[in-house]
Amino acid sequence: MKTFSIPYYTSALELHVDEKNLKAELNSRTDSYDAGKGEAELVREALANPIGTPRLCELAKGKNRIVLVTSDHTRAVPSKLTLPLLLEEIRRGNPEADITILIATGLHRATTEEEQRRMFGDAIVDNEKIVVNQAFVDEDFEKVCDLPSGAELWVNKVALHCDLLVTEGFIEPHFFAGFSGGRKSILPGICNAATVNENHSYKAISSPYSTTGVLEHNPIHEDMVCAARAVNVQFIMNVALNAEKKVIAAFAGDLEQAHEKGVTFVRSLAQCPSVEGDIVITSNGGYPLDQNLYQSPKAVATAEACCREGGVIIMCASCCDGMGGTHFEKLIVKGTVDEIDAYLSKIPPKETIPEQWCAQIFARILKKHKVILVTTYLDHELVRKANMIPASTPDEALEMAYEIMGRDAEVVVIPDGVAVLAVKE
Repeated sequence: MKTFSIPYYTSALELHVDEKNLKAELNSRTDSYDAGKGEAELVREALANPIGTPRLCELAKGKNRIVLVTSDHTRAVPSKLTLPLLLEEIRRGNPEADITILIATGLHRATTEEEQRRMFGDAIVDNEKIVVNQAFVDEDFEKVCDLPSGAELWVNKVALHCDLLVTEGFIEPHFFAGFSGGRKSILPGICNAATVNENHSYKAISSPYSTTGVLEHNPIHEDMVCAARAVNVQFIMNVALNAEKKVIAAFAGDLEQAHEKGVTFVRSLAQCPSVEGDIVITSNGGYPLDQNLYQSPKAVATAEACCREGGVIIMCASCCDGMGGTHFEKLIVKGTVDEIDAYLSKIPPKETIPEQWCAQIFARILKKHKVILVTTYLDHELVRKANMIPASTPDEALEMAYEIMGRDAEVVVIPDGVAVLAVKE
């Protein structure tokens, strides 16, 4: 019997798999990667040696209003470490700069002050100017241009009326944008709801290029890059993280060049050949990404790449914050998976419903696989209404899966499904 530690909320759950059933364990190599330097040193080194741009302190000279876009409470960006270093670098070049920290929420709820203090630290919350993007407040946005897809680009005015626009984030495989980080700070980060919705339309999500690890010809990525260039993002700072959410690499400089370097690094550690199993067990990497069901198709999509058709996917996600969105909740319990997909497929891009893309991806996966959701926070009856099977522990879920697939079923374990890029060879 082999014991696995599956990330769950702020700790982990134990999973026990008989050796005779275990076919493979897939892990990102980020956990074994040794940067040979401390986190702060890595970030300082990246800021001192930017890719494709002058140093941020040089860019800040003579700039009055500077906006620094950071991520919200659903992302593991180590802003308590990185924001002070970015602010220090800006003020090295311009001590008098008027700096605004703009929290990129996309369509998520507003980040609370308590969450800001946990993310940024008391000193930043008490002493810096912070604005939270609110995608549904129309008067906060201005139209910039039309994107390659034909969608209108509406961006938060705070970012448009500044002299220098800087972003920070982290890079990991993303289930329809290819990879996170870079351009995603702008779209969806600080765009209005209509822009985000159309970028995430049924048509865009259905593209064969809108998938994990793919940037070339990805229509969602192409719109995102265009958006970030259109608002003149002059400098980014992105990090790569291990399972403990510790910085193992940092990349700073040009929007595309620095992000590309980061993607190459993350791909080198995250990508592995997919291994097909009857039962695939995974997680969303624990908190903050496992705080609601809306975020969880990220790892379920990784499991999909390793689960044979008709197989069972076991997803461990605390869902401590519930379903994660009123639109998503209404859609995911709307009917059978076929009915949900049929309904969504008829929605034109410009009429895209907020959060429909996660319901679309769940429906796609649920058409081919049973999904058992391990959660101790989300009401199990609600899980059933969402066309999934509820369980309270990974072992309970595995027993259910054996009953479906048989005692000789082959099991693949992906402890952190968000960190792994499984590719069919």
